Amino acid sequence: MVHFVGAGPGAPDLITLRGARLLAEADVVVYAGSLVNPALLAQCRDGCAVYNSAGMTLDEVLAVLLAADAAGQQAVRLHTGDGALYGAIREQMDALSARGVAYDVTPGVSSLFGAAAALGAEFTLPGVSQSLIVTRLPGRTAVPEGEALRELAKHGASMALFLSAGMLEKTQAQLLAGGCDPDTPAALVYRATWPDERIVRCTVGTLARAGEAAGITKTALILVGRFLDAPYEKSKLYDPSFTTGFREGKP
Repeated sequence: MVHFVGAGPGAPDLITLRGARLLAEADVVVYAGSLVNPALLAQCRDGCAVYNSAGMTLDEVLAVLLAADAAGQQAVRLHTGDGALYGAIREQMDALSARGVAYDVTPGVSSLFGAAAALGAEFTLPGVSQSLIVTRLPGRTAVPEGEALRELAKHGASMALFLSAGMLEKTQAQLLAGGCDPDTPAALVYRATWPDERIVRCTVGTLARAGEAAGITKTALILVGRFLDAPYEKSKLYDPSFTTGFREGKP
């Protein structure tokens, strides 16, 4: 059996209880060493075989997982954050399915929520934004033209950008081309929830300069939107005049 486990955003105690249990029970662990906090491996039992996938190809990862399954062992494929976001897990799951190997998925806390927590921010504020766009700038992996950052920026929704901290000038240019005001609030959150977490608050118009001054070129999320500083309406859910299925509103 192969278990895909989301490691969470970085802090070892932000892995889920299920994920921690599976990690502790595993005979074999293949972890994304470029991003997963190695402190999580302390939860592995003695004798567990541990592989760092940072230097491995897809075929090499699959070979380890398939060998573990064939030997009747429990294998954990440990991905950063939640594997459903830029985790490249679909190709692994499809390959296992094609070979008749059973697997399951344990979700994890995405770094985008770790970044929001670090900022004390809420992506969806009444009267400000009720949508969150999660995207990235194209690099070696292309982005569909309809999902170009300049097109998504036109919506004015809250945005979380992965894998783009090394291209801040392009990111800034695309946001401005999409109609973002230069004074739109933005933030860079480096290694959210890690001990060396850093926060750089800026605006869309100063994004590239702020990132350069802070020396941030990777392992950081870019958050953009008025949710970072705008006045907002209070939730109707807790308004004393608002009737819900649990209480009657009072004038």
